[in-house]
Amino acid sequence: MDRTEGFGVYLDRTLKKVQASFLAAFSENNIDLTIEQWVILRRVHLLGVDASQAEISNTNFRNRATTSRVISGLCKKGFLNKSRFREDQKRFKLVMTQEGEALMQRAMPLITEIRSMSTENISEEEFDIFLKVLDQIWENYDRYESNRSSST
Repeated sequence: MDRTEGFGVYLDRTLKKVQASFLAAFSENNIDLTIEQWVILRRVHLLGVDASQAEISNTNFRNRATTSRVISGLCKKGFLNKSRFREDQKRFKLVMTQEGEALMQRAMPLITEIRSMSTENISEEEFDIFLKVLDQIWENYDRYESNRSSST
């Protein structure tokens, strides 16, 4: 049997379990967010005054249309404001509202708890190896895609 057979199933089931756990915790704590909305809201929070829609699109592994749709949803919920940068009218600036900041403060302890639980019974060294392996698999597939697109 090929040692790589079925590893995608393991990745997929783990990702689904992680997402289901976060969504259940959000629901139980009246946090009205999807996983994609959380990722973008957290990214805006980390980027602060420099948060732009373009940068979010380039770093969240989603296409521009999906990112734009998720950002619009966060704006409708009152968690983000979207405007143009004064010095660059082509770029959209994203600013977290007070409601967004309050939600972030409420959600972070929950997120931290779930993340901490996820590494129980896994040593720091094992987790570092896990991340290294995931990065290498990413790079291998990225190289494979590049080779395919350059040969067509």
